[in-house]
Amino acid sequence: MATAEQTDSVQSVQVSIDDLFQNGDFVRRHIGPRSEDLQSMLQVVGAESLEDLIRSTIPADLLLENDESFDPKMSCLPNTTTEHEALDLLAEYAAEISVDRSFIGQGYYGTIVPNVILRNVLENPGWYTAYTPYQAEIAQGRLESLLAFQQMIIDLTGMEFANASLLDEATAAAEGMALCRRSNKKNKSNRFFVSRDIFSQTLDVLKTRARFMDIELVMGEAHELNDCECFGAFFQYPAASGSVDDLSDLIAAAHENNKLVVVASDLLALTLIKSPGEMGADVVVGSSQRFGVPMGFGGPHAAFFATRDKFKRSIPGRVIGVSKDTRGNRALRMAMQTREQHIRRDKATSNICTAQALLANMSAFYAIWHGPEGLSMIAARVHFLTQLLASGLEEAGLEVINRTFFDTVRVAIDDEGELWDRCEQAGINLFFGEGFVSISLDETTAFEDVFDILDLFVGQSHDEDFDLEIAEPFVDAIPADLLRETEFLTHEIFNRFDSETEMLRYLKRLENRDYSLAHGMIPLGSCTMKLNATAEMIPVSWGPFSAVHPFAPRSQTIGYEGMIAQLEEWLLEITGYDTMSMQPNSGAQGEYAGLLAIRRYHASIGESHRDVCLIPSSAHGTNPASATMMGLKVVVVKTDDNGNIDLVDLKEKVEEHRENLSSLMITYPSTHGVFEETVRSACELIHDHGGQVYMDGANMNALVGLVAPGKIGSDVSHLNLHKTFCIPHGGGGPGMGPIGVKSHLAPFLPGHVSVDGTEDDAADGKFAVSAAEFGSASILPISWMFIQMMGREGLKKSTEVAILNANYIATKLEGHYEVLYRGKNGRVAHECIIDIRPLNELTGISEVDIAKRLMDYGFHAPTMSWPVAGTIMIEPTESESLEELDRFCEAMISIRDEIREVEQGVVSAEDSVLRHAPHTAFDIADEQWDRAYSISKAVFPTKATRLAKFWPSVNRVDNVFGDRNLVCSCPPMSEYESDE
Repeated sequence: MATAEQTDSVQSVQVSIDDLFQNGDFVRRHIGPRSEDLQSMLQVVGAESLEDLIRSTIPADLLLENDESFDPKMSCLPNTTTEHEALDLLAEYAAEISVDRSFIGQGYYGTIVPNVILRNVLENPGWYTAYTPYQAEIAQGRLESLLAFQQMIIDLTGMEFANASLLDEATAAAEGMALCRRSNKKNKSNRFFVSRDIFSQTLDVLKTRARFMDIELVMGEAHELNDCECFGAFFQYPAASGSVDDLSDLIAAAHENNKLVVVASDLLALTLIKSPGEMGADVVVGSSQRFGVPMGFGGPHAAFFATRDKFKRSIPGRVIGVSKDTRGNRALRMAMQTREQHIRRDKATSNICTAQALLANMSAFYAIWHGPEGLSMIAARVHFLTQLLASGLEEAGLEVINRTFFDTVRVAIDDEGELWDRCEQAGINLFFGEGFVSISLDETTAFEDVFDILDLFVGQSHDEDFDLEIAEPFVDAIPADLLRETEFLTHEIFNRFDSETEMLRYLKRLENRDYSLAHGMIPLGSCTMKLNATAEMIPVSWGPFSAVHPFAPRSQTIGYEGMIAQLEEWLLEITGYDTMSMQPNSGAQGEYAGLLAIRRYHASIGESHRDVCLIPSSAHGTNPASATMMGLKVVVVKTDDNGNIDLVDLKEKVEEHRENLSSLMITYPSTHGVFEETVRSACELIHDHGGQVYMDGANMNALVGLVAPGKIGSDVSHLNLHKTFCIPHGGGGPGMGPIGVKSHLAPFLPGHVSVDGTEDDAADGKFAVSAAEFGSASILPISWMFIQMMGREGLKKSTEVAILNANYIATKLEGHYEVLYRGKNGRVAHECIIDIRPLNELTGISEVDIAKRLMDYGFHAPTMSWPVAGTIMIEPTESESLEELDRFCEAMISIRDEIREVEQGVVSAEDSVLRHAPHTAFDIADEQWDRAYSISKAVFPTKATRLAKFWPSVNRVDNVFGDRNLVCSCPPMSEYESDE
């Protein structure tokens, strides 16, 4: 019989063996604080355990553990897995994706991502983990590349002004329609003419937007515009059929009748054909996808939006402008009128908050890499092969419907089924329409592809010595008067980098000017800048996920849709909803889609008159902007002294609007960073009066595994996958904003024409909100990997630690700063708001001064002046270690001491180190240093900054100068070189 000592020894060995086979390694890597750190942090915040902290922070009636219907044993969420196990599981889905040769076109084309861009931008955390460039001094690299994007769009479209990208081509088209409506002061018609020859997905999004903007769409042939009374018109150029037609006379006639014109175009085609700007277009939109961004089953892709100078104040999205810093050096920044456009709330021109910065950067670098000659060569090769294809088809006795084209030919067919079968056997995808098939060639097309396509139609192989001559009818497939004669991309930035060595150095130089998660914590409240693990990012570059056309036959995308379906299932359990739509490709699009479902639901039960949306005054500006886009009337609800929804005011507003109440839009935990006790009561009140509850998912990082929005009274929420579920922010995009809904709203989720093909003009459409059925599908593997590796318990723990980290910071800063709002038991949620207003009244030092000074300490600033002016909102996330949290607290306390110097009269605010922040290498090289503080204090305020210093590349940017002298195109190269 074994002795007690032997038994203990055996048990000890057994425990060690169990530890060896635990799969929690990724959870440990994702969560910043070590296990031993958690105990010391809990002592600081006054909690015995994580469970104790959560129970003292979140109302008990909301916790899943207290929900009798919740059974963790029935969970569909995975157990924690290792990185290599998760990648192997995802590879099984990838193996079920067939990447056939696609010549479908319709706005999506094969492209070759230059390897220097693939490795050094798309796959580089220095580029993809940065935040939106609101803090311009530490974002000069991205700002420069985005300015190049704007210049590229201005040149190719022939317009005067361009923004720094939108979400996708279809929604950009809808924004163009909206701009024409609000900018056309001479024509009060509510009708908008749309040429029939446009992409079906663009038409469907236009239908959705128009329906709730009181706009009547009128479909017709292009020449019928002259007979249509309307405020504006939309054309595709080249058209969806491939035709290249001169729109000059149509646009001129439209202008004579006070109509504005939107033209959707193709950047590669515009290197060869006359620009829409030369034809007189008022707005030009499109996608930059074929400039080095993979198709990715629909996205993400940077749309472009260009317009005339006189409409620049109405342009949606972000615009990068040229200004100067306090030393007079050139400095870039986001132009004021677009920097936080949604602050205008219900008066905003758009609800767009997320752009597609990472993809816009890639397309700008693609143009820089190839230069105007290289782009023209690619375009000429594509056009030549298309001419060759058209000649071969006609020689085979087939009817080529469109006699003009750039890259697309449309062929009349009788037997669709037989051709479809041959395509399937050959592994080739074409676009099938009613009585025709459309074929689009691209950068990846080779001679062999043309021959293989011809084989499909003639049913036999061509001889090897096939005559490579173009038949006479297609020699002038681009009419002579439509050939481009104007120069483009003449700026030196597009004509400078001929070698990979120089391109690599340029990319690195820009990267070094940007602060990202690779440098340190980005503690932005409401933006959740957490670890974007390498294992999560790797699959984005896998061919099966990146190279698939969004309209590929369903038989080829089984693995893709299987992966998405499983992600949906996981998200449904996490949120407590019944059905999910993955279509919205940003948080703002998710808001729009959620309100769209509510409006359609009310219409289905005969209550279309319900058009009042209640929104707390603290809500993010996209909430009222989205509501207005849906034709809802925004009524603001007050918040009380503790930052909670004022229930008395809410009841009054509900009673006042009970007959027309549509919805309540709330954020939980609240925008003020606390768990309100009365959220269930608020939801019940709305439901009792016939309304629906929209719960903004911006703060989901405080809920996952602990509280399910769908179980506490909400009817619909969007999820910011680029926040809670680890898709990186990409320097200002991409994002994803899928929505979960309760079962009664499920029939009203957005559909998509790619499922059923092109619809009749008179049909309502599928109520699509994005160009592709699954939005930006190619970044969904990131969130799939995150959930798979974390598992159910890991997800819960990450939320608990996020709440602990925020409470730790709030506690450590006590006595130095005032935490504006706290919940029950003095707790905050996953973020806390620090009130700077009392300090500003005493010293004149503002939250802006603190934000700029934090750069000298090696930090990106927290969120400034929102949701309360004169405050900063701090969100550390669960991914930051105790060392980094302490480094941040040390910086904030040190800055408070610097403020005390002003408070005590040691130095004036104007002469203080804060007012001159941030400090650059130019400062320490200043031979005339005569400031009231030392150089060492300016640039090395802590020991940590001596070990690893991040240098802002410019001093504080002069926004006022930039707004008064609005320049949004590339300055001369001499200015680029002056500050290098």
